[in-house]
Amino acid sequence: MITVHRLTKSYRAGRAVDDVTFEVRPGRVTGFLGPNGAGKSSTIRMILGLDTPTSGHVLVNGKPFRALERPLREVGALLDATAIHGGRSARHHLRWLAQAGGVAPSRVGEVLDRTGLAEVRDRRVKSFSLGMKQRLGIAAALLGDPGVLIFDEPVNGLDPDGVHWARRLFRSLAEEGRTVLVSSHLMSEMQLTADHVLVLARGRLLADCVLADLVRSHAGGDVLVRTAHQAVLAPLLSARGAAVASHGADSLVVTGLEPTDIAGIAAAHGVALSELTPRRASLEDVFRELTEAHLQYRTDARQENAR
Repeated sequence: MITVHRLTKSYRAGRAVDDVTFEVRPGRVTGFLGPNGAGKSSTIRMILGLDTPTSGHVLVNGKPFRALERPLREVGALLDATAIHGGRSARHHLRWLAQAGGVAPSRVGEVLDRTGLAEVRDRRVKSFSLGMKQRLGIAAALLGDPGVLIFDEPVNGLDPDGVHWARRLFRSLAEEGRTVLVSSHLMSEMQLTADHVLVLARGRLLADCVLADLVRSHAGGDVLVRTAHQAVLAPLLSARGAAVASHGADSLVVTGLEPTDIAGIAAAHGVALSELTPRRASLEDVFRELTEAHLQYRTDARQENAR
């Protein structure tokens, strides 16, 4: 388990991480989300002992990372897929990591197979695409068969099949009882992958909860109603307290009533419906709502809308 307690990291320009507390528990995929400059990378670097906190502390399996006797066997991490010596082959890269970390050489072949790199094991890394380098970075994280795994933007550069593979891998690792922390800007992918989410913005923790609960709590949502009798149905729904907006020639967007309520009102007044579709907010919608006031890099919405 990863335990972060009142973690703060200050620089001359300000606080990158500001009094953050959370736990990353085993048996689930935890998504680590935040806009650019949120402090995610700084937090991960402090978890891995690469940066020293200004205050607070981080424990991995009850100890600071630097106190772990065999860190490669307890924690696997992917921070930068391109930080690999281009002149080495994938196999040699993993072999020297295994030797340095006290890991059996047989693990090299196992992780190459698991990440789909067995056929290119002897190719030099400089010839790899970004997606292949991501797979190699994931292989390195898995090398020591650790119980704690941290992946920072692991699907950048992967093709759709690779993204699907990575998603299944992270889910399977969590199902094995491992602690899995995945940092990503891809909200749609996180919605399919994560069980739990941490949302950071400007160094402050905005959310720490089950993903489904977070979406449900912020997901006002609406209902798309398609009918040839808009003029009849709209005032009936408004009278029941719903917000009703026209959506094209034969559709209404209704907020404030459940689909069953809308169907009941329509049936009671003989209004035929051709479509009744609830539209729930996505993780991306919720993320934007949570972080809107904390964005560091902002465009002029009026100019974007004009375009």
